[in-house]
Amino acid sequence: MGVAIPPSRPFLKSLKSGLKETFFPDDPFRQFKNQPPSRKILLGLQYFVPIFEWAPRYTFEFFKADLISGITIASLAVPQGISYANLANLPPIIGLYSSFVPPLIYAMFGTSRDLAVGTVAVASLLIAAMIGKEVNPKENAELYFQLAITATFFAGVFQAALGLLRLGFIVELLSHATIVGFMGGAATVVCLQQLKGILGLVRFTHATDLVSVMRSVFTQTHQWRWETGVLGCCFISFLLLTKYFSKKKPEFFWVNALAPLTSVILGSILVYLTHAEKHGVEVIGHLKKGLNPLTISDLAFGSPYLMTTIKTGVITGIIALAEGIAVGRSFAMFKNYQIDGNKEMIAIGMMNMVGSCTSCYVTTGPFSRSAVNFNAGCKTAVSNIVMAMAVMMTLLFLTPLFHYTPLVVLSSIITVAMLGLIDYGAAMHLWKLDKFDFIVCMSAYLGVVFASVEIGLIVAVSISLLRVLLFVARPRTFVLGNIPNSAIYRSMDQYPVANNVPGVLILQIDAPIYFANASYLRERISRWIYEEEDRLKLSGETSLQYVILDMSSVGSIDTSGISMLEEVKKNFDRRGLKLVLANPRGEVMKKLDMSKFIEDIGQEWVYLTVQEAVARCNFMLHTCKSNPEVEHNTKDNNV
Repeated sequence: MGVAIPPSRPFLKSLKSGLKETFFPDDPFRQFKNQPPSRKILLGLQYFVPIFEWAPRYTFEFFKADLISGITIASLAVPQGISYANLANLPPIIGLYSSFVPPLIYAMFGTSRDLAVGTVAVASLLIAAMIGKEVNPKENAELYFQLAITATFFAGVFQAALGLLRLGFIVELLSHATIVGFMGGAATVVCLQQLKGILGLVRFTHATDLVSVMRSVFTQTHQWRWETGVLGCCFISFLLLTKYFSKKKPEFFWVNALAPLTSVILGSILVYLTHAEKHGVEVIGHLKKGLNPLTISDLAFGSPYLMTTIKTGVITGIIALAEGIAVGRSFAMFKNYQIDGNKEMIAIGMMNMVGSCTSCYVTTGPFSRSAVNFNAGCKTAVSNIVMAMAVMMTLLFLTPLFHYTPLVVLSSIITVAMLGLIDYGAAMHLWKLDKFDFIVCMSAYLGVVFASVEIGLIVAVSISLLRVLLFVARPRTFVLGNIPNSAIYRSMDQYPVANNVPGVLILQIDAPIYFANASYLRERISRWIYEEEDRLKLSGETSLQYVILDMSSVGSIDTSGISMLEEVKKNFDRRGLKLVLANPRGEVMKKLDMSKFIEDIGQEWVYLTVQEAVARCNFMLHTCKSNPEVEHNTKDNNV
């Protein structure tokens, strides 16, 4: 049986099919087929607002589990919210606001049962680093706040647009190696920044690189305060001990979850009793009561720093999406359910857009808070609603209790949280598994630590893209040999026992053939032939007469690729070699036929399998040897 040529399809039908495969691989519209209009409206509402889909099945048993987990993560959300707002150079109350509205929005639009929404360190650091370059948060606090929430708005718009346009593959440009290195570098930078609070320094550099931070620390040794240093070491030790205990005894996960709030309470009591604020220990101070004020009018769309806020929003939006979706997928895998990546983008984008209008800055699903939510036994996103209600009660009634909370406690909480993001094990695993991935990881890490957060991210993404381009531009080709006593042909590098076929060279191309790699493949095929002919001369074996191209891995080909094959065929004709194709795929076969290339080499020289192609070549070799007239006629036909 010959290789079939797929039937041609109308252009519009082909375009529709291609777009569907690119943007709708999960076919989200299949549930609407053959449904009455009223049913379609309900399904559409459930699709875009998932809470309407699972809420009717919600039970009291689920609520009991979500209530416990919601209260547990609220105990972590309050100190973390205040700490990360401080890291972003925003008023501490903004961190609490950001743990109230966004979780409510996510509960309606999100698809993860385990993601616990809140502020994150990396996004906080990015806002401080990027907007802080343009506006000093202490000298012009109001403008700085306006730019921060405007950047949050653009982050939300960008995230929601990716989801609506189903362009989530853009986030995939951040490979696992890039994220490991970037997160580790950002965590290192954040830890170094906390030396300001732990050492009690008043003035500190706004730069995030290692050299600037160390210079700022060691040029102010006369300003170091032993009181805050001792307090910082004590609270860091306490938090690390609770973390170690919870790891050793997983059933006591709540010990680690409650440790930050416990530290805040103990620190506040200690400062209140000793009046340490009068001896150089900085405290949070007054936090106003009340729920999130509206900030729609504060969005600075007419600001001269608009381009900076857009850039900050896009970068923080990508990082927040990458972290939130990765965390959501990780816990979904544990519970054996799936989350919809595009819906997650819309949900995270919506909560940041609404958050920017209600005094919040960039939020996503942090790993630490989500892990506590998961371990506490949450069943649905209602745990986020419970957390938001607990934060609401704090905003309404409990904010005065945080007046005496020392900043050094917040620095300790951030430091310990960040230490968990420096994943040495993952980096070593990358080194063992893939050296190039390790280089990408270390490039991101060193770029963030020694240059800046943006430069580290750009360097890592650039190297990752370079790798993709190298894969496309320099695809691998293999010489195939026959596995003894079988009809199987495999790479001779992978299977040294495989044997050459006398007079036949079998090459496998392991990638689509495009303009980017056509020239390389032409040169590489020629080199394989030179090397094979040299080998045959040295060994005295049968001269090379047939070259079989195994195209089973060639998923597509463009006009440059077809031109390359035509040049290869002409080169073979000049050298007295015959080109044979094995298993060209449907799309490739269609284009080769339309370009008349199949007609040029002859339909009889295109085979379903390498085995059939080898059998044909062997038949011709043996026939030509026994009957010179056949050989003469074959050469005439080739000419």
